[in-house]
Amino acid sequence: MPPGLARTTPTERRAALREGLASGRLLRFPGAFSPLVARTITEYGFDGVYVSGAVVAADLALPDIGLTTLTEVAGRGQQIARVTDLPVLIDADTGFGEPANVSRSITIFEEAGLAGCHLEDQVNPKRCGHLDHKQVVSSSDMLQRIRAAVLARRDPGFVICARTDARAVEGLDAAIERARAYVDAGADLIFPEALQDEREFAAFREAVDVPLLANMTEFGRSPLLDVATLTDLGYNAVIWPVTTLRAAMGTVEETLGALRDKGTQRDLVDRMQTRARLYELIDYDAYRAVDQDLVDFEIPVRPTGPATTGE
Repeated sequence: MPPGLARTTPTERRAALREGLASGRLLRFPGAFSPLVARTITEYGFDGVYVSGAVVAADLALPDIGLTTLTEVAGRGQQIARVTDLPVLIDADTGFGEPANVSRSITIFEEAGLAGCHLEDQVNPKRCGHLDHKQVVSSSDMLQRIRAAVLARRDPGFVICARTDARAVEGLDAAIERARAYVDAGADLIFPEALQDEREFAAFREAVDVPLLANMTEFGRSPLLDVATLTDLGYNAVIWPVTTLRAAMGTVEETLGALRDKGTQRDLVDRMQTRARLYELIDYDAYRAVDQDLVDFEIPVRPTGPATTGE
């Protein structure tokens, strides 16, 4: 196998995700904005990798208002999934269009090697789930999205997660009722967005009998609950969608400020990733070994003389 690629198959990673969701423990999914970050998440022993639509948009210097395309999001997801043995869950926003578009999205995500995706019940174009003035589609419209996703799925292991943004629009009880309906339509995992306190997280757990995902994004409406608390609340997965991007960009801005103001990065070098660590993450030695094998390879010389007849 070429170096740098996942050693497990997409089917195996989907099975691992489903087994994890059924295990009773909390699966931890930090967000990755690049394949290198995904590789680091893998090395640090997490349970999976999350690809945020907001992060894909931000990395393209775009707001999270539905401007990215299926091709852009799936392409980033494929780049990330190909380098990690962990299951990768991706943000499908509203499915990139009408139910037929949702069907195609599922097909593309499966072909990209992803373990699952989540669809949300916002109107299209959507907005960040922790901002004001969101709007949600009717329950019947969202049920069509979910059914389209379920029918399009070819690998039964592919996880279809339904996200509801209704808490901020219609209230907690309505969000719970929507979630129950989404389960009946075939959703494997429920993602209640922008819950406001532990009581609301507990209410969702009591009311919904399939695995639940918690979003612990910074600067949002939900409190930043730790892994122990979410485990006690009975949640099955947690995502930190934008954490690595925010941390990285904070360091980028600090570094650029030093270059502008001091004319050198000298004072920051001891806080940077070393060349040796980078080479370790990208498995530089394995590529060098392959290259050396090719350099040393000799093409066998075919024997000369009359052809043998086999007699």
